[in-house]
Amino acid sequence: MAQKGPNVLLALAGKRAAQPCGVETTLSVIDGRWKLVILFQLLDGTRRFNELRRRLPGATQRMLTLHLRELERDGLIRREIYREVPPKVEYSLTDMGRSLEPLVRFMSDWGHANRDALVAALHRSAEFALAAE
Repeated sequence: MAQKGPNVLLALAGKRAAQPCGVETTLSVIDGRWKLVILFQLLDGTRRFNELRRRLPGATQRMLTLHLRELERDGLIRREIYREVPPKVEYSLTDMGRSLEPLVRFMSDWGHANRDALVAALHRSAEFALAAE
């Protein structure tokens, strides 16, 4: 996978620096289907790439690799490569990544606490849509 050139990275840095809203800045780093799930998996410690793949069966290898590289680029995770055969790569949270732990755990707790209500809301919306047909 090609690395982003310095001009692209500098443009991204400039865009982030100009964001007036902290939520927007945070979302620019954690936005992505698998990024928060990856961070959640790393809260309990270092994981190897294949371990993350097993824990995220819906993520393609390409998407997982892309998100891991972006999280590493943004300083949230650390990637350590061991020179052995077969190659071993481990991922862990940096201090900045670890600082997201309260947010990630809160989101997990909120999802568990509200899952039934969210499902019920979808059922109500489906019933309303059926009645309107």
